Amino acid sequence: MFANVNWLEVGKAGIDTLLMLAGSLTLTVAIGIPLGVLLFLSGKGRLAANPVVNSILSFIVNVLRSLPFIILLIVMLPLTMLMVGTSLGVLGAIPPLVVGTAPFYARLVENALREVDHGVVEATQAMGGSTFQIVTRALLPEALPGIIAGATVSAIALVGYTAMAGVVGAGGLGDLAVRFGYQRFQTDVMFVTVVLLLILVQILQMLGDWLVAKVSHR
Repeated sequence: MFANVNWLEVGKAGIDTLLMLAGSLTLTVAIGIPLGVLLFLSGKGRLAANPVVNSILSFIVNVLRSLPFIILLIVMLPLTMLMVGTSLGVLGAIPPLVVGTAPFYARLVENALREVDHGVVEATQAMGGSTFQIVTRALLPEALPGIIAGATVSAIALVGYTAMAGVVGAGGLGDLAVRFGYQRFQTDVMFVTVVLLLILVQILQMLGDWLVAKVSHR
């Protein structure tokens, strides 16, 4: 039934996908949270309102979000080579994965911060809290469930992006699906890679839901 499936290759591709996901998600969260906070704070009527900064950041975020990921992969090839010395494999896939996902996650963080009750911010201000203290002790803790939910959505999007990255030689399950499942018409290989990607998405969603429930009832 799975005559064309090389399980050793599938295992290696699965590990590559997990490495791409872990590396790019870590950087996406590390960049996306500060960027989302800055977008929120610089908005009209906010603590550090700055229309110029907000407009520039919003423009950059919107442009990067609107680019189809497969186009971004190709456009970023020279920059990726400059940054990490290769455009192939796990290492070559991480820069475009981060650039494609961090702006999207930043918007989710900004939306989560907007949902925080303004009374919490006012109470922190009344106690003499600085902007940094308001962000770290009021906004981020209160918005944590939304921030985690946004990270879950971003992680699932990254799974799809890692599969697309296989088109340009990034490795992983997407590369296996393209080279064997699509180009060589090996439907059993395609079936196995799709099932593994679906299982990964389900695990990420369940983990994200568990974390959201845990911090919501803390």
